Amino acid sequence: MPNYNLNVNGKNVTVTADDDTPLLWVLRDELNLVGTKFGCGIAQCGACTVHIDGVATRSCQMQVSILDDTKITTIEGLSKDGKHPVQEAWKEIDVPQCGYCQAGQIMTASAFLSENKNPSEKEIREAMHGNICRCASYNRIEKAVKVASEKMQ
Repeated sequence: MPNYNLNVNGKNVTVTADDDTPLLWVLRDELNLVGTKFGCGIAQCGACTVHIDGVATRSCQMQVSILDDTKITTIEGLSKDGKHPVQEAWKEIDVPQCGYCQAGQIMTASAFLSENKNPSEKEIREAMHGNICRCASYNRIEKAVKVASEKMQ
């Protein structure tokens, strides 16, 4: 198996994996970064969302072999102390029920807000629509994204 040099959460790491191994499994199984969750395995639910060069990306379908010269950020690397404005808003609004999808929700929201500092309700809904929450916490998620946007201004 080949070695891959990755930049994960600001640290350079070398992993050994088959070239078609999804990033999700490298993060979870090789690097023990288990905040990124397996949901559907077909990039439809958003539970596995990470940032690749700042862009929210589904890691379950991203092959490790194409990630040279990219910056990968997981939920563990979003903030050293859990004080990212999106994380703070999530706590303030008490968003999670079961919590399983929340890392992906937070990663999607934080990438979206880095591009759109003052989103409308419609823009928030459109940005977040691809992340599935089986507990149906959508109203609290949308409210938390709005609160986070206000914290980021």
